[in-house]
Amino acid sequence: MIFNKTRPMTASLSEERGDSIFRGLTIVSSGLVVALLAGIVILLVSDSSESILRFGCNFFVSTTWNPVETQVHKVAFGALPFIFGTIVTSVIALLLATPISLGSALFVSEYAPKWIGNPVAFIIELLVAIPSVAYGLWGLFVLVPIMRNVVEPFLQSTLGKIPVIKLLFAGTPMGQDILTAGIILSIMIIPTILSLSREIISQVPKLQKEGMLALGATKWEVLSKAVLPFARGGIVGAAMLGLARAIGETMAVTMVIGNSSKAITASLLTPGYTISSAIANQFTEADSAIYFSAVVELGLVLLLVASLFNIVSRLLVSKFARLPGGASA
Repeated sequence: MIFNKTRPMTASLSEERGDSIFRGLTIVSSGLVVALLAGIVILLVSDSSESILRFGCNFFVSTTWNPVETQVHKVAFGALPFIFGTIVTSVIALLLATPISLGSALFVSEYAPKWIGNPVAFIIELLVAIPSVAYGLWGLFVLVPIMRNVVEPFLQSTLGKIPVIKLLFAGTPMGQDILTAGIILSIMIIPTILSLSREIISQVPKLQKEGMLALGATKWEVLSKAVLPFARGGIVGAAMLGLARAIGETMAVTMVIGNSSKAITASLLTPGYTISSAIANQFTEADSAIYFSAVVELGLVLLLVASLFNIVSRLLVSKFARLPGGASA
């Protein structure tokens, strides 16, 4: 019996060559991503070096932002109000968007018939493609009047009478404030969290759900003890991706947050800034070297804040990705 050894050997060499090429392409692609990030960091540090050397760590804790009297004030620029506004609006967006997105994802995946669920999911995913400036215009002309005339007075007359909580709703309702910015951000990140959560929930094994139903479990017991424990790591990851978008959002926030106060107060009805909105408003106004350097350093601070949130999100995902009993999802 004669065996043809040439063909298998040729095929094996071809497969090894293809694996080597693919491995090389993936390494190059990963290296390009790292190089791009390094280039951005180097550019930001280079252009903000004057501000870094002059203000040092005081830039992160100072509430002063005085481009006019840069020679008089020792610390003429400080990023603390902008950091505060970025964190507060992003947290508000996350707290509002996550339960709505998760509930909608469960409805579309587990309750709604396909002839309703699929069109609804498709329409929701289309919201991701809406430009941020369109959200900002809608927020400015529709959401801001509703917040000023209806929602914020209602919150003051109800929650505003509860001790401690009333501090969150102190002041005059103006509509263009931190609360409105948080709400517009929540609307913007809902499609991201919802679409990812829906895909993750749909990957839960059917045998796992059918087994609980066969044992007499109710629909809620199946969701709470079979679906959510299996998908919670992915759901947390989806929420963190939504948070990442909220942190870096610019135009929509700029149009509804007020951009008129650098005070740090407990009230959500105070106009404020985020780092992104401050950069968008003041980048073209930077008429001196130190002013320009301080604005660029805001971009570096935004990168640091986003990196910190990403590290925290990775820790949360790794923690929640473990199933009951210690197994990994």
